[in-house]
Amino acid sequence: MARILWVEKQIDYEPQGIMSMSAVLKEAGHEVGLTIAAQEDPVKFAKDFRPDIVGYSVMTGSQRYYFNLNREIKKALGDREPMAVFGGPHPTFFPGMIEEPGVDGVCVGEGEGPIVDLANSLSNGGFRPDIPNWWFKVDGEIVKNPVRPLIRKLGDLPMPDRALIYDKHEATRISPIKHFMASRGCPYNCTYCFNHAWYQIYTREKRGYQRSVDSVIEEVLWIKERYPLEQVVFLDDLFIIFVDWLEEFAEKFPKEVGLPFFCNVRANLLTPEKVALLKKGGANSVSMGIESGNDELRNDLLKRKMPRDTIVEAGRMLDEAGINLTSTNILALPTATLEDDFATMRLNAEAKVKYAHAFLFQPYPATELGEFTQKNGLMAGSFEDIGAIAWDSSIIIRDPKEKLQMENLQRWFALGVEFPWLEPFIRLAIKVPHNVVTDTLYWWIHKIFKGYAITHRVHPIRLNWRTIFKQIIHYLRMEA
Repeated sequence: MARILWVEKQIDYEPQGIMSMSAVLKEAGHEVGLTIAAQEDPVKFAKDFRPDIVGYSVMTGSQRYYFNLNREIKKALGDREPMAVFGGPHPTFFPGMIEEPGVDGVCVGEGEGPIVDLANSLSNGGFRPDIPNWWFKVDGEIVKNPVRPLIRKLGDLPMPDRALIYDKHEATRISPIKHFMASRGCPYNCTYCFNHAWYQIYTREKRGYQRSVDSVIEEVLWIKERYPLEQVVFLDDLFIIFVDWLEEFAEKFPKEVGLPFFCNVRANLLTPEKVALLKKGGANSVSMGIESGNDELRNDLLKRKMPRDTIVEAGRMLDEAGINLTSTNILALPTATLEDDFATMRLNAEAKVKYAHAFLFQPYPATELGEFTQKNGLMAGSFEDIGAIAWDSSIIIRDPKEKLQMENLQRWFALGVEFPWLEPFIRLAIKVPHNVVTDTLYWWIHKIFKGYAITHRVHPIRLNWRTIFKQIIHYLRMEA
């Protein structure tokens, strides 16, 4: 038996990958632990747990934090120094990070099979460097293994190990809003997304595949019987892509589960039939990407291939069905102007968006748009300068005054969608230079309205006072 310790900086909502890998590890007879740096000393926890493997799931922007923490953990464990392995988006697309001091292994792609094979090899008396999906550092040499096929029968995987998270993180455990995955993959090639790079790794794989409706319902019911659950959130990239699956879901889910749910949709996939199925199934809110109100930016730069009228019509259909629409939007795109961002704000209002999430563009490596930005000298610094969050500052090179206003607009964007008559005031407010007073004030304005919209529109459920207090504290502490 091997001992595996997952290390997380903080928990926003259930980390699906870690829960799935923990489940397959436990099924194989291994022991799994979790430490959350936001609520305890992860170095001390690691010393007490004494893992054989310490694992990190890493997004671009957070890698330096985990590199530093990993070196502290390995040093503290001394003669029982664990094998440090990294997986997730950043290691998958930049496996060259294996060269970083303290990094022993990098997992490329899906992790369930690779982590079990590694744990099995260590517990069977020896390390094997030829495990598919892994890059290993062995005696100063880098061993690069090919990837195995993607997991197609998702229903054959054990149920995600939610106790790993819920036993450790009270705010997530007591929340009546819980997150699920009903599918993996996406067939589209939006330039700001990693999908095209993912399928350069998995060159002959079908794009997008779903679990059976019955296995999804089984998991939701298992949670409903054991933990508070009033709102189901599906994190899938595209929940509505297969109409026959959606028909079965809409028939079974309200009868067997009977809870409202949230999912992601795409404007050009929405039809009156699919909207009716979402309503029948119990959807009370959905999210779709609008991204930009400028047609050229949206369709050419971002490759969304989505007319303005399609977005507005999708919003109208959802509004008439009584399904609250939230959106995602990217401000400060390379080659964009401040007026483009205001056009995005107005398009959200026209599409009857009930809460508009706005992010500042980050040129993530391995994405087509990230590479375009770097190649054309539009980025200040390198990929290492990208922050862990996408709503504080932009690293795109542009006029400093316009950059300031775009950054400030991120805080006011949702209110501008909600109250279009505020635009003249917002144009004045975003000209204020960054300083502690206004930055703090704008942050609170943004945070309070977001909290209101989420609790009253996105996930409109009743909470007791204890849960409300715990969730407010958790919400305000989160970097998000």
